[in-house]
Amino acid sequence: MPPILSCIIRGLWAFTITSNMGPWQQIMNTTLKKSDFILTPYMKSSDLRATYQILNTVLPYIGLWILAVKVAPIYPWLLPPLVLLMVLFLLRCFSLMHDCGHYSLFRSKRINRMVGFVLGVINAIPQYAWSRDHAYHHKTNGDWERYRGIADFLSTEEFAQLSDADQKLYSLLRRPIMTLPGGFFYLAIQPRVTLILGIYEFLAYSLTRLKQDGFKAFGTLIASHHSKRWPTRGEFWDVLLNNIFVVTGWCIFCNLVGPGLFWGLYSTVLTLAGAIFICVFFIQHNFEGSYAHRTEDWDYLRGAIEGSSYLDLPAVLRWFTADISYHSIHHLSERIPNYNLAACYRANAHLLSQVKSLRMSDLLHCSQFILWDSEANQLVPVPLKK
Repeated sequence: MPPILSCIIRGLWAFTITSNMGPWQQIMNTTLKKSDFILTPYMKSSDLRATYQILNTVLPYIGLWILAVKVAPIYPWLLPPLVLLMVLFLLRCFSLMHDCGHYSLFRSKRINRMVGFVLGVINAIPQYAWSRDHAYHHKTNGDWERYRGIADFLSTEEFAQLSDADQKLYSLLRRPIMTLPGGFFYLAIQPRVTLILGIYEFLAYSLTRLKQDGFKAFGTLIASHHSKRWPTRGEFWDVLLNNIFVVTGWCIFCNLVGPGLFWGLYSTVLTLAGAIFICVFFIQHNFEGSYAHRTEDWDYLRGAIEGSSYLDLPAVLRWFTADISYHSIHHLSERIPNYNLAACYRANAHLLSQVKSLRMSDLLHCSQFILWDSEANQLVPVPLKK
């Protein structure tokens, strides 16, 4: 066959294959790169917009608390709608804290740290320590060999090695209803337990060193100790100060309004807000067809685009979650502040047409995918017993 004719035939064959591909397959066939996305113009933070967001979130949340305390003994029937609003505003506080952790809400890193710490106290969780862990999630999204999701999901091989009782417990603890106690534990209890265990670990280490080396080891105890609870000194101070402010706040408010009313409102708001946050995070990463690869040949771009869903929320809920529903764009560049995510998503929509679109009503279906099949590089349901 003449070379020219061979080239024509190959060209027609390639055109035929490409024309039958969907838009996403055509894009991937041309090796999509991060530089193909328009991101840089949207990475600019605005102190004015950030300040306005803090004010329109924190002040109403404080006001709702004052109103709830005032009306509780007189009009208790007003408490349910007030609690609902408090939950939504606490969600927004958490979402803005999340932006501070990425140093994207304000222009200054220092201001992000300061405001993030205050929002962490409001949410009862150490913001700096949380954001460092969250940064690892961003760095490894879709690499299920290194990061196993919000609930430390097992691989199919690991699950098969569990006893029948442990398999049932594993499945039970990862059902959507368990986000209610899980949400309260995540925000209110875990940070206190972390501090207590960390202090106990340090004291045990100190006693061992003193027994071995005597008082000459006293001056090097802090410098030589490496905690399993916080990898850096900055995280230790964040955990310690957060606990001091949060627990002191609990004591003050119990004294001001009474422990019954305070804990009734506080535990309800934290429980519901924490549960919603966990559900939103879950559905944005655990779904049928989500990119769940081994470390070898793992691709950051595919992890961001195919390992993150677009959560189709009503406009009011997009506001309360600070547009975190545009999750693929957020994973492409965590330095894009929440107030630029929607515009950035629209500007890159032609490259994101095949991003998985989900609604909160899909949570029950998505909640099946709690195991990682490392051979098939995909998330799968728990196998049915024969």
